[in-house]
Amino acid sequence: MAKRIINLALMAHADAGKTTITEHFLFKGGLSKKVGSVDEGTTHSDFLQVERDRGISVRASFNSFDWKGTCVNLIDTPGHIDFTAELERILPVIDAAILVVSAVEGIQAQTEAIWEALQERNIPVLFFVNKVDRIGSDVEAIVEDIKKEFTTDIIRFQHISNEGLTSVEIVSTSKYEEEYEELIAGLDEALLERYLDNGVLSEQELEQGLKAGFNERALFPVLVGASKLDLGVDELLDFVEKYFPMAPYHPEDAVSAYVYAVGKDKTLGKTVYLRMFGGVLKARDLLVNNRLGEEEKVSLIKKGYGLRFDTVDTIESGDIAMVTGLKNAKVGDVLGIHSDRIPKQISIHEPLLSVQAIPDREADYANLANALLQLSDEDPSLDFEWDKEERSLHLRIYGEIQTQILKSMLNNRFGVEASFTDPTVVYKETINQSVEGYERYWMPKPCWAIVRFKIEPGVRGSGIVYKSAISVDAVHQKYQNEVERTIPEAVEQSIKGWELTDVKITLIEGEDHVMHSRPGDFVIATNMAIMNGLQEIGTQLLEPIVRLKIQANVELLGSLSSEIIQRRGQFESPTIDGDKMVLFADVPLSMILDFPVRLSSMSGGKAKLIYTLKGYQACTDEQGVIRPYKGVNPLDRSKYILKMRKALQ
Repeated sequence: MAKRIINLALMAHADAGKTTITEHFLFKGGLSKKVGSVDEGTTHSDFLQVERDRGISVRASFNSFDWKGTCVNLIDTPGHIDFTAELERILPVIDAAILVVSAVEGIQAQTEAIWEALQERNIPVLFFVNKVDRIGSDVEAIVEDIKKEFTTDIIRFQHISNEGLTSVEIVSTSKYEEEYEELIAGLDEALLERYLDNGVLSEQELEQGLKAGFNERALFPVLVGASKLDLGVDELLDFVEKYFPMAPYHPEDAVSAYVYAVGKDKTLGKTVYLRMFGGVLKARDLLVNNRLGEEEKVSLIKKGYGLRFDTVDTIESGDIAMVTGLKNAKVGDVLGIHSDRIPKQISIHEPLLSVQAIPDREADYANLANALLQLSDEDPSLDFEWDKEERSLHLRIYGEIQTQILKSMLNNRFGVEASFTDPTVVYKETINQSVEGYERYWMPKPCWAIVRFKIEPGVRGSGIVYKSAISVDAVHQKYQNEVERTIPEAVEQSIKGWELTDVKITLIEGEDHVMHSRPGDFVIATNMAIMNGLQEIGTQLLEPIVRLKIQANVELLGSLSSEIIQRRGQFESPTIDGDKMVLFADVPLSMILDFPVRLSSMSGGKAKLIYTLKGYQACTDEQGVIRPYKGVNPLDRSKYILKMRKALQ
């Protein structure tokens, strides 16, 4: 018999109250003896010291609890935009989401980003309007905003009285209102026919119709509550148990699992969090990592219950657990067979800023580097670069809050004190014309690798597209495989110091030698040939362009228009509703780093700003930033060869 498992995530813009909801869930599920408090730093789901100190979620937390015979696997996600990558990583493992909206602040920047991500992945969503006890609460206005900004296919079952007061009350309707009966009936032909014949549907028919409509994203329920007062939380849990989709159960299949997070435990060592999409996994089983093509043995399997993890013998299809023993697993890895049920990764918002980490004490340089290596393993979006020759440590970030959190984590977890340079916008490079990149690497012996590439402009946003147009008679397949593996490395830094993108690279000529060729020879030749070609024609800088959505008083239109033009931006005609307006603009990221503060000053803190990456577009060298090559440049041929052959002193 299939085990009833529901995998869901709590999501929201920061400070909407989702961590408090999680604490009530854990308490009601019997996992804690007392509801944890964000203000007091006693939460069970915020397990890092920095989370408790600052009262914000930095990492997604995973907990399992039972509610009326159903196992609920709950993931509480960070709400601040600087930790978007954490949210992105859990999307493939959930089957539904609760999107929490503050009844006072309403739809905010991250609320929209989350909605778009859930919509992109076709995940069912329930809206929970929280904090109805707060002064300024306006549920009706929030519902209208949801209809306007997200979807009109909403359904409500509650009314409230004494809104905005601690005496607020929630009244659940005893039966479906007529308009909702029609809405549910209209989703299914058979239901609609019975409704038209009888003028009414049975309670069972309505429940089945609602569940199907919710699971198929044809209906989006709206519930309300005040989590701090434990108001509406039981109703929320009951709705989850009754209507949320149950995880598919396929124990008869071969084991197939997806890694969505990794961590480090002082006792257990490396911990790997995974979702099972097929089969049954047992402790001490061998699992093939699809990325590496290698087997590793699972040591322990553990389920999270509040602040503790209990050891279990097995984990079945549909479930989520933490395992140990998989020392080489990374986020995004598929373990076992590559099931079609595993969703593809979808990027929400890539980090667009780069910073350098600097130890406060030079003696801590190696400790800082190793700490950042571990943090990058846990959060791959950091894209940590360790240039050992230059003794520089670089990483990618979303915003300033993230560097503050990183400083605290480095100090609390690793005992290392460090600072970060001011953020630099991450640029990219491309080409505007075709060229051939050639390299003949055959001295000093033993070595032999001759390659010629055709390098052509690609479609904007296409990244790097590689193919080989030569036979294995010219270059043995194992060497061609080495070339293909090296291409991503070869384009990490172009001649202006940034990643190359939107380019087609084709291997059109090559030669190996039966005695002198080694795989490493083709690594060296590929890197040098690509840079030779780029040096010949030069590259075009690309800068990130962000799409701004500004909601403000219409009297600011003139000032905002002028501000955007001065920042090399373009704007569309605003949408005006009374004294309010919505203005869309496209502006280079480098020109708006101080804009949120400026907008707050202009509007007295009343304007609302949402921005997302629109894409990259060409800019001049003067408008962008050219940075030196990190490490030994392949254009410095002799020195580069010595370095690659480990002969450079």
